[in-house]
Amino acid sequence: MQDELSIACEAVRGILLEFISGFFAQAGCERAVIGLSGGLDSAVTALLTAQALGEGRLTCALMPCGELRADTRADAEEIVALAGAEQVVVDIAPQLDVYFRRFPGADRVRRGNKMARERMSILYDQSSALAALVVGTSNRTEWLLGYFTLWGDMGAALSPLAGLYKTQVRQLAHHLGVPQRIIDKPPTADLWRGQTDEAELGVTYDQADRILYRLLDLELSAHQVVAEGFSQTSVNRVLELMRGSEFKRRLPVTPDLGQAAPQDDFI
Repeated sequence: MQDELSIACEAVRGILLEFISGFFAQAGCERAVIGLSGGLDSAVTALLTAQALGEGRLTCALMPCGELRADTRADAEEIVALAGAEQVVVDIAPQLDVYFRRFPGADRVRRGNKMARERMSILYDQSSALAALVVGTSNRTEWLLGYFTLWGDMGAALSPLAGLYKTQVRQLAHHLGVPQRIIDKPPTADLWRGQTDEAELGVTYDQADRILYRLLDLELSAHQVVAEGFSQTSVNRVLELMRGSEFKRRLPVTPDLGQAAPQDDFI
């Protein structure tokens, strides 16, 4: 029996390559820049982008906060090599240290958000220097649960993985030849030592994906999802995260003065 979240990897790969290449052609741009963490999502995004644009048109930015760990560097550099990409390493610790010397009482969530926004600032500066577009690495699960920093890691010109649940990104990673050790890594935004996505979310990606699939794709009620064997706690947590992050998925609210909204598509 086929798993409910199984995807036809080669077909999905073809769709995403066409999506990326078409977006860049429409924008009149030939180069891309990606923040590479050494983790699963950025690895898959880097390989897809390189395949869509051709060798030598992707720059991967490694942006540690302090010394780059040897295992992270090794994983990231292997992806850079597989993608035929260029690499730049920028330590974000100096600018963060200067800023937080003024605000020594900032908690780690505030510091983590600042780190994510600092990294995106660097990516956009690199995109300007290279005449490139920033490609986002967030997946569908992260978008739906709001597990991203507003104007941080969600900031990008395009997000190729935003239509795939985390478990589906893993399938695609196998198909693309991402090293198994990267696929097996505990997902983390690497915002502080020991930080993991699932510990912060309060639900595993596998649980979240299957609950989201039922709520959104199958349009089941929360009661029906629980009746299928999922815990009430997990279902409530997923709903809480979705509802609490709705504002993150919207453009800034503008007043209605009887004119076309500035975010409308006029073309």
